[in-house]
Amino acid sequence: MSTISTVSAAFLAGAVATALASFAAAAPLSEAEAKAAMDAGKEKCFGVALKGQNDCAAGPGTTCQGTSTVDYQGNAWKFVDGGTCTTMDLPGDRKGSLTALSRDVPS
Repeated sequence: MSTISTVSAAFLAGAVATALASFAAAAPLSEAEAKAAMDAGKEKCFGVALKGQNDCAAGPGTTCQGTSTVDYQGNAWKFVDGGTCTTMDLPGDRKGSLTALSRDVPS
């Protein structure tokens, strides 16, 4: 195999591995993972996740974990410690919510 073929094959293998890792990271939380978080005293908090750091689907613009497209997207949720969601201080006088919000939702 020539050097160019070897480099091309290595590059292709790396690209495929990266794509698969991205897909796996974007998978929705399993029921077991969600139950474990809830059992640990966590609650779903909407509007507090940074771009790409939501925990799961919440509506249009979020299909699975890690897919929110803007910071503090109102329809994207993240697990937080129980009882802290609505008291979190976020930029722009925003607060978290236990239900989906219409703010900061991409059009």
